[in-house]
Amino acid sequence: MKKQPKIIVSGGGTGGHIFPAVSIANAIKEKCPQAEILFIGAEGRMEMERVPAAGYNIIGLPISGFNRSNLLANIKVLYQLFKSLLKARKIVKTFQPDVAVGVGGYASGAALRAANWLGIPTLLQEQNSYAGVTNKLLAKKAAKICVAYDKMERFFPADKIILTGNPVRQNLLSKIDKNTAYQFFKFDPSKKTIVIIGGSLGARTINNSVIAHLKELHENNNVQILWQTGKFYIENAKEKAKEFTSERLIVTDFVSRMDYAYAIADLVISRAGASSISELCLLGKPAILVPSPNVAEDHQTQNALALSTKNAAIMITDANAEKEMIPTALTLINDEEKLSSLHDNISLLAQHDSASRIADEVLNLIR
Repeated sequence: MKKQPKIIVSGGGTGGHIFPAVSIANAIKEKCPQAEILFIGAEGRMEMERVPAAGYNIIGLPISGFNRSNLLANIKVLYQLFKSLLKARKIVKTFQPDVAVGVGGYASGAALRAANWLGIPTLLQEQNSYAGVTNKLLAKKAAKICVAYDKMERFFPADKIILTGNPVRQNLLSKIDKNTAYQFFKFDPSKKTIVIIGGSLGARTINNSVIAHLKELHENNNVQILWQTGKFYIENAKEKAKEFTSERLIVTDFVSRMDYAYAIADLVISRAGASSISELCLLGKPAILVPSPNVAEDHQTQNALALSTKNAAIMITDANAEKEMIPTALTLINDEEKLSSLHDNISLLAQHDSASRIADEVLNLIR
C-alpha cells in the first residue's frame, strides 16, 4: 500500500450520515495514521460544521434534494446537480484519491459519480434496510458495498455485499458507571427510566404523543422521564410540561451525554433511523420505535420492521403514536419478562466493530 494513501469520504445531510462517516475516517486514521482524508459534503448542511469539528477538511457542493411537491422547483435543483458534478470532478482530479467512500446523502452521489468517471475505486456504506436511491444508482460501479442488514441482495449485486453493520459514536460504547450517570441527571436509581429521543432536530409526533399523556406520566411515581425534544419544539414542550414539573421529568432540547442517557435507560422511545437502531442493538436497549413517514422510500418503517418481526423491538406507527406510544411504554416498563426478552433479541442483531471492519475494506481496495 502507498505510504500516504488518499481517501475521499462523502455524504451527510443528517447526523445519521455524518456520525458513520466520521467514525469510518477515525478508524482509517487509527489503522493508517499517514492517510490523508478529504470529506465532500453539501453546502449549508450539518456536515459543514460537524466534520471540521472532528478534525477533517471538507469541501461543500451546491447540491440539494429533489422537490417532490413542486416539480418546477427542480429546474434549480438540476442546475445545482450539474454544477456539483463539475465541482466534484475537479475536486477528485485535484486531490487524486486512491479510493472514494460514500455514506449516502446528496453529495455522495456527485462525488462518487465523479470518482467513477476518473477510474477511482468506490465503496458504498448503506445504513438502512431499504437502500437509498443514491446508493442504488452507484452500486453497479462500486467495488464493495458495506451493509447493516441481511437480504440486501434485493438492491445490490450479491458478490459486492459485506455485512458490517453501521458505525456508531465511539463514546457510546465506553464503560459507564451508572451511579455517575444517575447523578448527572439527578435521577433516582431505584426508579425506572424512560428515555425519549426524536433525533438531533426532534420529532413532532413523538413530542405531541408525550404532551398528550403528561398527566399519566406525572401520576406514575415509579417512572422518571428524560425527554429530548429537539431545538424546534423545546419552548412548546416546556410550556406544556410546566404544570407537571418534578425531579422525575427532564425536558431538554439536546442531551449532551447520550452515553449517560443510554446507561440509565430501562426503555428507549425513538425514531427508527439507521444510526439510532445500530446504537440500540449494540447497547441491548429495549425500544419502542416510531418510524418517521417523512423519509425517502419510507425506509424507517423497513428498519423498524427488521427488528419488530424478530421480537427485538416494538413498532408503533406515526399515525397511532399519540394514542398508543406512552400507554404502551407505561405497560412495558413494568413488564420485566418482556423487557428482558427485548434486550436479548435486540442484542443478537448487533454488529460489532463496524467502523473498523469498513476501514479494513477501504484499505484493502488501496492494497
